Formats: sequence, C-alpha cells, structure tokens
Amino acid sequence: MAQRIKLATVAAMAFALAATACTTNPQTGQQEMSKTAMYGLGAAATCGIVGAMTHGGKGARNAALGCGAVGAGVGAYMDYQEKLLREKLAGSQVQVNRNGDQINLVMPENITFALNSAELRPNVRTSLDDVSKVLAQYTDTSITVSGHTDSTGTQQLNQALSERRASSVGGYLQGHGVAGARIRTVGFGPNQPVASNTSAEGRAKNRRVEINITPKT
Repeated sequence: MAQRIKLATVAAMAFALAATACTTNPQTGQQEMSKTAMYGLGAAATCGIVGAMTHGGKGARNAALGCGAVGAGVGAYMDYQEKLLREKLAGSQVQVNRNGDQINLVMPENITFALNSAELRPNVRTSLDDVSKVLAQYTDTSITVSGHTDSTGTQQLNQALSERRASSVGGYLQGHGVAGARIRTVGFGPNQPVASNTSAEGRAKNRRVEINITPKT
C-alpha cells in the first residue's frame, strides 16, 4: 500500500511537470509537448521512483524535481517556478515578468516601504514568505535583489536608500530559507528608471525593488 502511494506521488509530479512543458504549435494551434520535456519526464519518473524507495513521498517529489530539471532543461525548470510564483503572488501587486530563462519580480514602493524608509512593511512580508518558499525549493538559481529610487533628492541619498532597501529584501529571503550564497544585493539609486521622473506617476514606478531569478550555468 505504501509503495503504491509513493509511486502515485511520482506520477503526480510527472503530471505537474508535463502541464508546464506543453507548447502551442503555431501552425495547428494544438498543444504539444517538446521532445526535451518528454526526456525530462522520463528522468523525473526514474529518479522519483528511486527517491520514493529511499526517502518516501517527500523524497520522490524532490528527486523528480531535481532530475526533471536536468532532463527537461532549464526552460522547464524555470517554467514551473514561474507558475508557482504567479499563483502565490496573484493579487499582491508584485509583478511577475519572464524574459527568456529569467524571472523578474517587481515590488513597488507603496507595498514594500514607507517613504524614505528601508524597513519592510508588514503586509509585504506575506508575499516575501511565498517567494522564499519557492526559491528555497528550487535551488539551481542565482538571485539578484536590486533597489531603485526616483530622482528626487541627492544622488548620494538615493544611492544609499536603494542599497538599504535591497539589503532588507535580500536579508528577509535569507532569513526564510534561501541560502545567502545565492543572493546578491545591489542599489542603483535613480540610475535605472522605468518611467519618466517628471510626473508623480512615473516617479512612483521608479521607486521599486526587483528580484531577478537566473538559472545557474
């Protein structure tokens, strides 16, 4: 009975990987699974069975995740993380963006920090808890936390504030299960605006912290 449960765990993991590995054929409009994804599912099933026999259901899940990432490739590994992050951060105002094999999370100032402060607001901690859980589970990534400000005030003050804010977010991730060796924090001050600083709306968009998640090479 226990063995059947373990094998069912492996099958469920393979199904989850398959759900994120499908692509749409531009000519037929039909959903298809790539060859690399199929190879990855085979690896996930094999390693998951080994994990189930040696460490139970949790071992099956973790082994399938790890071997599936190797077999299916970086894209599928990042796909599943993106899916989890979008689900967990839905309605949080944290933007989840995808650029190739990189995932970028954008946290606006209004939900993250008070004006001129680097102390995290209580409400954003829930979102960071969810981010930490995903990042702690998927360890084959490097994380860069960057702080950004608008152009109001002096360059020196903005630079220091952006560095402190990046450190606050990076420190929170590290304190909630993400290995510090994976995390780099950097402040850019007002030097990387995403909107014009001539309007209040533009300045609000520029005041942000970004978490960039990149697969290890």
